[in-house]
Amino acid sequence: MPVVNRIADYAEEMTAWRRHLHQIPELGFDCPETAAFIAARLRDFGVDEIHEGIAKTGIVAIIEGRGQGPTIGLRADFDALPIPEATGADYASTHPGKMHACGHDGHTTMLLGAAKYLAETRNFSGRVALIFQPAEEDGGGAGVMVEEGMLDRFDITQVYALHNAPGFVAGGFYTTPGALMAAVDQFHVHIKGVGGHGAMPQETRDPVVAAISIAQAFQTIVSRNNCALDDLVISVTQIHAGTTDNVIPETAYLNGTVRTFDPRVQRMVMRRMQAIVEGQALSFEVKAKLDYEVGYPATINDADKTGFAVEVAEEISGKDRVLGDVGREMGAEDFAYMLEKRPGAYLFIGQGETAGLHQPDYDFNDDIAPVGASFFARLVERAQPVAK
Repeated sequence: MPVVNRIADYAEEMTAWRRHLHQIPELGFDCPETAAFIAARLRDFGVDEIHEGIAKTGIVAIIEGRGQGPTIGLRADFDALPIPEATGADYASTHPGKMHACGHDGHTTMLLGAAKYLAETRNFSGRVALIFQPAEEDGGGAGVMVEEGMLDRFDITQVYALHNAPGFVAGGFYTTPGALMAAVDQFHVHIKGVGGHGAMPQETRDPVVAAISIAQAFQTIVSRNNCALDDLVISVTQIHAGTTDNVIPETAYLNGTVRTFDPRVQRMVMRRMQAIVEGQALSFEVKAKLDYEVGYPATINDADKTGFAVEVAEEISGKDRVLGDVGREMGAEDFAYMLEKRPGAYLFIGQGETAGLHQPDYDFNDDIAPVGASFFARLVERAQPVAK
């Protein structure tokens, strides 16, 4: 079975929704215009319940099926990124410095397409909870929705989500059972020395040299403290210090990301980073402070639910366009918070050969929206069939 025929009929309308959303990108939890558009469409579809204001601008909509049964959750994120758009599209962002560079406008459109179909046909038992989530990029909106009791409040028993994937065949799917994406943490190192004239370094305590040494030493955690069989990434992504060529500054700052799968490895990294910062500060006679922020946990797919989701994806796109065990990657996703509490699966849907995620010339491929909507719809119909 390819794209659901009724959903294929929505293609033009879905493109219009997506391009409208693309023009109004909003960041983090502060997405009132986006949320209002979503709620208006849901009212048009005639869903049974709309619950707004979850995690500030998040929405959960309920559609009742035919007869008793559990509640399945489908999630789409809708926040954008602080990136100036360079697509040149006639529907480009109207909010300067912000754009949908990760395709969350498309994710939301796919779930809206499924919502319209499910509200119209109701060919399932129990209920479906449509979860529209802010702050995936920054803020952990999924975690906040979980903390606010969303899963228990709506008695959600399983959860699923999709993310577009540039570079993979358009309309194809891939995922893996078990660990799919890494836990993500941030670190900040603040260094204070003694500034002075660049020609007289002996009279200073140079924070720049200390920052460089700390950044280099952090890399030895991967190469010398971690087992080569345990996935670990440590990337220093920012170093800031100084204002001109002939002044040694008083302070320096460095920042970066840590990606792990094993909490044991994560704890080792935290311990070694602290020791390195303290030791290098002593060595260079500066003061240094490490702030380590634990972020999203690893995204762990339930094996059984993943197998089921792969079967649905194959039904929509064909077995030759679906990969069900691709292995894990070091990206991160706050849907992990929902998967910690409920079984489910996270899949990628191919976007085709387009610009990559988080790039200023990225744009979601509207042709795949009916495919994703069909996946969501059939997932519900197959997971909770109407009793005969």
